[in-house]
Amino acid sequence: MITDTLEQARFNMVQQQIRPWEVLDQRVLDLMQQIPRDPFVPDAYRNLAYADIEIPIGHGQRMMFPRVEGRMLQALNIQPDDRILEIGTGSGYVTACLAKLGREVISLEIHPEFTEQALARLEAQGIKNVALRSGDGLADRIDGAPFDLIALTGSLPQLPESLERQLNLDGRLFAVIGQAPTMEATLITRVGEESWRSEGLFETVLAPLENVQEGSRFTF
Repeated sequence: MITDTLEQARFNMVQQQIRPWEVLDQRVLDLMQQIPRDPFVPDAYRNLAYADIEIPIGHGQRMMFPRVEGRMLQALNIQPDDRILEIGTGSGYVTACLAKLGREVISLEIHPEFTEQALARLEAQGIKNVALRSGDGLADRIDGAPFDLIALTGSLPQLPESLERQLNLDGRLFAVIGQAPTMEATLITRVGEESWRSEGLFETVLAPLENVQEGSRFTF
């Protein structure tokens, strides 16, 4: 009975939250219908796994709204051969989605506890093409760069050039940039050796990545 209820909730999440929010890529819709979200949330919130809320996961962090996760996956336009960097593993749910669409994922998380939990959850789902690392994804150039895609699961006041430079040519980066209450989901595409294209996608508010000071600005 509980399983049936959760499956119905997952169907409703896709049809009533994600699709109406201009997520029309059938691959993304099918993926979010396929991957259960409830195993990735804390037990206390399992019945809210598919609700239109940001679920707390500890250390003051929260999962993104499902509709924002869907828009991010759609914007990245992930291809089967893509190598992906995720900054902010969190619960591991977005990591699972990225891994199902791409070839391999390197995911960095500043809290080792989250890394351990995500590893167990991903293994339980049979997802093996992910390398989880504990560390600050903003501190240095990531071992394994450059990447075809970079996904940031927390916001930044401004995007550091060091991240853009870890993209391959034609590589894409998704980030929510700005400070509350004014933030914008943005897609950055590397179009040349020294040139990038920026496209504003939608307005939203997302908790900042840790170790990013409010009001800080990066130098380009």
